[in-house]
Amino acid sequence: MAEVITHSLFTDFDIDLFKSGKHYRLYTKFGSHPMTLDGVDGTYFAVWAPSAKAVSVIGDFNFWNDKQHRLNVRWDGSGIWEGFIPEALEGMRYKYKIKSHHNDVVTEKADPYAYSYENPPNTASIIATIDGYKWKDKAWMGYRKDKNDLDKPYSVYEVHLGSWMRNGEDNTFLTYRQLAEKLVSYVKDMNFTHVEFMPIMEYPFDPSCGYFAPTSRFGSARDFMYLCDCLHQNDIGVILDWVPSHFPSDDHGLGYFDGSHLYEHPDPRKGYHKDWKSLIFNYGRNEVRSFLISNAFYWLDKYHIDGLRVDAVASMLYLDYSREDGEWEPNIYGGRENLEAISFLKEFNKEVYENFDGIQTIAEESTAFTGVTSPVEFGGLGFGMKWMMGWMHDTLQYFAKDPIYRKHHHNDITFSLAYAFTEKFMLPLSHDEVVYGKNSLLGRMPGDEWQRFANLRLLFGYMFTHPGTKLIFQGGEFGQSDEWNFAQSLDWHLLQYKPHKGLQGFMKELNTFYKNSPALYEKAFAAEGFEWINYGDYENSVISFIRRGHDPENDLIVICNFTAVVRKNYEIGLPREGKLKQVFNSDFKKFFGSGVSNSKEIPIKEKEVLGKPYSAQITLPPLSVVVFKII
Repeated sequence: MAEVITHSLFTDFDIDLFKSGKHYRLYTKFGSHPMTLDGVDGTYFAVWAPSAKAVSVIGDFNFWNDKQHRLNVRWDGSGIWEGFIPEALEGMRYKYKIKSHHNDVVTEKADPYAYSYENPPNTASIIATIDGYKWKDKAWMGYRKDKNDLDKPYSVYEVHLGSWMRNGEDNTFLTYRQLAEKLVSYVKDMNFTHVEFMPIMEYPFDPSCGYFAPTSRFGSARDFMYLCDCLHQNDIGVILDWVPSHFPSDDHGLGYFDGSHLYEHPDPRKGYHKDWKSLIFNYGRNEVRSFLISNAFYWLDKYHIDGLRVDAVASMLYLDYSREDGEWEPNIYGGRENLEAISFLKEFNKEVYENFDGIQTIAEESTAFTGVTSPVEFGGLGFGMKWMMGWMHDTLQYFAKDPIYRKHHHNDITFSLAYAFTEKFMLPLSHDEVVYGKNSLLGRMPGDEWQRFANLRLLFGYMFTHPGTKLIFQGGEFGQSDEWNFAQSLDWHLLQYKPHKGLQGFMKELNTFYKNSPALYEKAFAAEGFEWINYGDYENSVISFIRRGHDPENDLIVICNFTAVVRKNYEIGLPREGKLKQVFNSDFKKFFGSGVSNSKEIPIKEKEVLGKPYSAQITLPPLSVVVFKII
């Protein structure tokens, strides 16, 4: 047996923090770390496997022979196996072969803390370093807190790197560095403020385990750093999807890691998702909490990530999530809340906000659970924002109806304002809405070609003038015709056609208008930032409202016409005198609209309408949103 040299990166303090669930930078200790020890090049390995009776590192350096390099178990009861292997060098593949005390089970596992993995379908970890990248985003990191604050514009472009754009001839992936050129220039030109990457941690379409490794499909870890760096240098924030709610049950992954239920909860009522056929973390186990929060820290620390969108929070909060009677057990108080998961989410939010200035966390949470975006110290979960799933559902349901029937469903489009300020909401039109036979956003719009594009422009215009931050999925901005297919590029060829090119131009101008209109973001989460003018005109399917920021001079008057009828001399109530000047119109011909407009300033009369002391008569273009300022 070749020698494994006794060596450790752990101090006694590290072990105490790990055992108590308070070590948040475990990526500096666990995993594989190339180093030189007493003049000899090799790698230090450390893995948590408390139920193991033997752990070997198998890999390219020992011909995958489990007899050669057996790690040493620590004496302190931490369950950590570690040691330095001289022959193991950067770039070599490896796994852990674990022999368990439980029924002599033998597992071969990828390293949960590895910085790099083989390309799927291969599953070995790769010895790698991620230090040494020279960041050039110092300016962004210096003013990120201001740019990324909750009173600033948030227009998020959700991206799936494998299908946003591909190399045309052979349908191969663009690399991180190619994306740093093409994606960054596109997002900047379209005036989005942030990108949100769907999981780049070896996402679950392929059988991979990659909590601490950006997928190698598109390049190395440093290449991904380069992409994030380029986005920052162009004043674009980076949000990552983060999935602490469940994990795949692949043989090489975290499940049954050391022959025991190490990472997953041992009770299948808490540890197994029937819907997704995946495993659920044991949030009550201190070492697992350290693992997860360390993973969040890792992305924020090593990759300068600006925000984490936390997936499937609802599934974490409730013990009876997607379970029938008898398939779940109440908590100690007899309730359905998962107290351990709630405690974990509070700790996660508290620690990331305290340790990383200017970041945001966003909950994908679909229930009426209270306090998702309230501070932890006030009993909330501590998220910065929460996806407004009710708005998304009601709005898409409303827009799918022929405009002639919309007057009977007017409440669908106004109801969101009844609860819009109970949380800090982000309005999502995400990838979830263009999969599983739901059709593309454009495909869900009714009418002929002109009406479908007008409806989609109206949808986006209504969305961007509604309180809350914004997120749209790739392809929506130019009217992708087909449902999203992750195995191929978006249909960029559609931009040769006027309707698609017009919609893309509209989206670019809408983003610009949003970013330049403080009334649309300064009080995005406050009731004083919104006031109805008329929410009751169901007969005409028209709504009108005021958006306010800090300065009354920036107030905006917004009118949405949800039918294809041009409405001339439409009367609206107004709060003060002056003149109305049109500042935005979704019906311009350059957007493939009909060109109906209010080209001249409109006088405001001292005539009360619906409780407002002043009023004016305007022209409403068909299927449009128009925005005015009082000057």
